[in-house]
Amino acid sequence: MVSKKSRTEVRVKKHNRMRNHLAGTAQRPRLAVFRSNNHMYAQIIDDTVGNTLVSASTLDKDIKAELEKTNNVDAAAKLGTVIAKKALDKGISTVVFDRGGFIYAGKVKALAEAAREAGLDF
Repeated sequence: MVSKKSRTEVRVKKHNRMRNHLAGTAQRPRLAVFRSNNHMYAQIIDDTVGNTLVSASTLDKDIKAELEKTNNVDAAAKLGTVIAKKALDKGISTVVFDRGGFIYAGKVKALAEAAREAGLDF
């Protein structure tokens, strides 16, 4: 009998395929997004040395305090704004967007659009 792969396995496989084409450099680092059932995480990564330059998540106290829920579109938009402001403070203005194998809709789209509106270019 053919067994069906879990959604997580499919997402990880998609992400690995995407990572073959996406790479963050010092001039244009990678904005990586991960969402769990309860929270969202965003990191700006320089893949040439493997360093995380900027990170933010809905677990951060200052972000969590302003949100009613941490797993909805509003939380994702707030996270996008925060990560963009942190990046601009560090002098990062352009990034490569890595959606992490997730479909570009809903929370991932809200985070990306909020980051663009806050000043990140991708």
